[in-house]
Amino acid sequence: MHGTDQTPIIETRRLILRAPRPADASRIVELVDYDVARMTLRMPWPYAPADAEGFITQVAMQDRRRDNTFAIELENEGLVGVLGFFPTPEAQLEVGYWLGRPYWGRGLASEALMGALTWASRDWRKRMVVAGHFADNPASGRVLCKAGFLYTGVVDTKLSRARGEPADTRMMVWLA
Repeated sequence: MHGTDQTPIIETRRLILRAPRPADASRIVELVDYDVARMTLRMPWPYAPADAEGFITQVAMQDRRRDNTFAIELENEGLVGVLGFFPTPEAQLEVGYWLGRPYWGRGLASEALMGALTWASRDWRKRMVVAGHFADNPASGRVLCKAGFLYTGVVDTKLSRARGEPADTRMMVWLA
């Protein structure tokens, strides 16, 4: 951990966003299927316990001035996904997230994202966040729009590790 900064805890109506813990690894592996992994940039497929353990170790070493990653916890159900902020090569702040398939279509991604953006602007003092969604994942686009992101008109080609090939990525921006 860099400095004394720890991942903050963000509470929304139904969710708690908190630092991922080693005990979360098995739950993450349980929730990540191919349809989850293929909609992310960095997640490998197949997704093994060592991948979850490595992810949690990497997150624990983040510089909280630049990166913040949260386990998304649903009351009475535990971890349902992950949301993270990270710097892009162009020095912008990007957000990414995933939810396990049983939790799709319930407004949880939107709720987590809106809570995280409120925290990022108010407490972390961020004024702009970028995001992208694969063109074949319109549901993620709806989540981003609901949270106040706007399409930039840019379509990048980004490599999806799980797919093993690039995918058209519709870029968006959020301004505080």
